[in-house]
Amino acid sequence: MSRIGKQPIVLPKGVTLHKREEGVFTVKGPKGELDVRPIPDIDVDVSDSTVVMRVARSSKRSAALWGLARALFANAVMGVSAGFEKKLQIEGIGFRGEVKSSSIVFNLGFSHPVDFPLPDGIAAKIEKNIITLSGIDKALVGETAARIRALKRPEPYKGKGIRYIDEVIKIKAGKKAVATTT
Repeated sequence: MSRIGKQPIVLPKGVTLHKREEGVFTVKGPKGELDVRPIPDIDVDVSDSTVVMRVARSSKRSAALWGLARALFANAVMGVSAGFEKKLQIEGIGFRGEVKSSSIVFNLGFSHPVDFPLPDGIAAKIEKNIITLSGIDKALVGETAARIRALKRPEPYKGKGIRYIDEVIKIKAGKKAVATTT
């Protein structure tokens, strides 16, 4: 029995949920509009301002996906009402980024600047060395942040690179520190 799946989703003011002919649900809110595909064997009951997930057919697979279905709908509702945000930090001398129209241009110590095109629905802002990504689709915001981090992962000796703002990098001891212990 899913503890997450049985919790109802309360729709905030200004957010609506409609089912289209193809079986796809459209969530509209002040920030935008998202489409959510329901998972097979999970029924979606929409009343006035609440959404409840129910298992249509009792099986191991549908029980396992019950909480996922609820989380996908809850993320869509949260995205169109409040939005999602991820922050990354650029660490290193000479490392910087600059937002240009629909892309970010990074100087990351390579012989050339790295141009990162932003997907539709993602907005970026850079202040000092902090990159702020925002959008209404939680999965797209997280994937974009992961792809930006992959451009220059933080290295373990000095911590230079791009990391999440709350990520802790374990700094390894260099050769000098190891040599002086004997």
